[in-house]
Amino acid sequence: MTKLDDYLRFHESALSVRGQRQQLLASNIANADTPNYKARDIDFGKAMSAALEKATPPNSLKKSDSSHLEAKGTVAGVVPGYRQESQGNVDGNTVNMDEERNAFTDNALRYEASLTMINMQIKGILAAIQG
Repeated sequence: MTKLDDYLRFHESALSVRGQRQQLLASNIANADTPNYKARDIDFGKAMSAALEKATPPNSLKKSDSSHLEAKGTVAGVVPGYRQESQGNVDGNTVNMDEERNAFTDNALRYEASLTMINMQIKGILAAIQG
C-alpha cells in the first residue's frame, strides 16, 4: 500500500498546493478594489518541496507541543509573500488584474494537468490489475 501512496504522492501534493494557491489568487482578484490591500502569492517550488518533505511520515504525527503544527495562513508550511508592486495605485492596493488573471489561469491549467496525470496513473494501475 505504501508503494501506491508513494506513486501518487507527488501529484496529490501538487493538487493540494495548487488548490491553496488558487484561493490566494482568487482572494487577490476579489480584493482588487479594496484600499491598501496587498496582493499575496507563494513560491510554488518552495511550497511543493515543503509539502513533499512533510508527506514522508512515519513518526510525523507525534507532536509534543501544539505550536509544532502548521500555522494557519500557510501553504504547506510556507508563508505567502507579498507581490512586488508593478504599478502604483493611489489607494495603496497592489493588485494588478492582468498579472492576477494570468497567474490564476496558469495555476488552473496546471491543476487540471495534475488531475489528468493522476487519472492516467490510476488507469494504468487498473489496467495492470485487471490484466
